[in-house]
Amino acid sequence: MPSKQQLFGERSEALAAIHLKKHGYKILEQNYRTKLGEIDIIAKNKDTIVFVEVKARKSYHYGDPKLAVTLKKQMKISMVALQYLKDKGLGNSKARFDVVAINVRQNTPHFEIIKNAFELAYG
Repeated sequence: MPSKQQLFGERSEALAAIHLKKHGYKILEQNYRTKLGEIDIIAKNKDTIVFVEVKARKSYHYGDPKLAVTLKKQMKISMVALQYLKDKGLGNSKARFDVVAINVRQNTPHFEIIKNAFELAYG
């Protein structure tokens, strides 16, 4: 049985997908997993493949959710993104990394889409 935190994460990702659709994104994949890691949402925005990391917080106790996408996390997302592009034969496509930050205040989610949140990261 999923924990409360896991359920909150799943609900946040579902809400993020709905929010992205409202802003012109076409959802291609959700929870795309490989041996290297996972990407929450893969979407298309105009002619660009967008790899989206969703971060949600119920309070600011642990800081702003958009700041939780560390360099280590960026590197993992980058590796999975490169694998996705290779597997789908999309190596020449335009791509970017966005973050959807969700702050839940009084049971109401507040969304922020950060386009081009980070560049391809590898070590």
